Amino acid sequence: MAVYTEVPFGEAAALAEKLGLGTLTELRGIQGGIENTNYFITCVTDGVAQEHVLTVFERLGFDQLPFYLRLMQHLARKGIPVPGPVADGSGEILHTVQGKPAAVVEKLRGRSELSPTAGHCQAVGDMLARMHLAGRDFGLQQPNLRGLNWWNDTVPVVLPHLAASQRDLLTAELAYQNHVAALPAYTALPRGPIHADLFRDNVMFEDGRLSGFFDFYFAGCDTFLFDLAVCLNDWCIVHAEGDDDGQHDETRAQAMLAAYQAVRPLTSAERQLLPAMLRAGALRFWLSRLWDWYLPRDAAMLKPHDPGHFERVLRARLARLPDLSVPLLDAAPVTA
Repeated sequence: MAVYTEVPFGEAAALAEKLGLGTLTELRGIQGGIENTNYFITCVTDGVAQEHVLTVFERLGFDQLPFYLRLMQHLARKGIPVPGPVADGSGEILHTVQGKPAAVVEKLRGRSELSPTAGHCQAVGDMLARMHLAGRDFGLQQPNLRGLNWWNDTVPVVLPHLAASQRDLLTAELAYQNHVAALPAYTALPRGPIHADLFRDNVMFEDGRLSGFFDFYFAGCDTFLFDLAVCLNDWCIVHAEGDDDGQHDETRAQAMLAAYQAVRPLTSAERQLLPAMLRAGALRFWLSRLWDWYLPRDAAMLKPHDPGHFERVLRARLARLPDLSVPLLDAAPVTA
């Protein structure tokens, strides 16, 4: 979470006081991520220090942000461990810092597991399914802003920067995903609010137990299967230097899928299109990383992610076709 907007200490202190958080004692920029400005803020009340996260939104506007913040509030009330937004005395959870929209949320306890075991993947699959069920009655609607429409708009922008083999792969996969989106089976996929970016660094564990999901600022209404595929593409693959990077990990994938389906079994349409959504998830993050890599914004502490990783994930998914769906689903029950 790069720092694009330098927040003066005094302004942060005034916001903390307005929110009843106490006296601000520390304001520390957060390194990692590339979309918004994020700070850890430490406040003291009656001698007790507490940490929260201050986010200044760089691309999302005041009209879009109620969806994200109210979704987090809704999920927290349903028992899903997410950081609740902090309201001021009038109940407002969307604030202004340096003339930009901002929010302060609770800081989750624990740490991310960047080398997850099958047990970690099982916990994520279980909670992801519970989150999908909890969000079905959420009243606000907003599309996945990094979905198919964004892919169609962005591919032409990055193509000039790529080698011929990359251009061929990117354009072919985009054409395939447009084809999939027109299928009746795709139309039948269950939908609702999804996280859409639930990578390993957006989940916390404490004492071996999942303690929370966070960073919902790519969330939107889309297929639950796409959300699951995004998780499988980060949690259940090999992360390594060299040729193995991006390869499927069967044990972790089975653990995540079995746990997910124990809570919300996949439909026949979801089973049919899981391979396509795994490809879609790889395409989405390859494309966004290409965009950030070749068209970066100025920011302190900005470290764009290597786009080559998700190119390898996509190629690995393509190499497993047409038998991808069978080993991924053998161990889990499926409903019609």
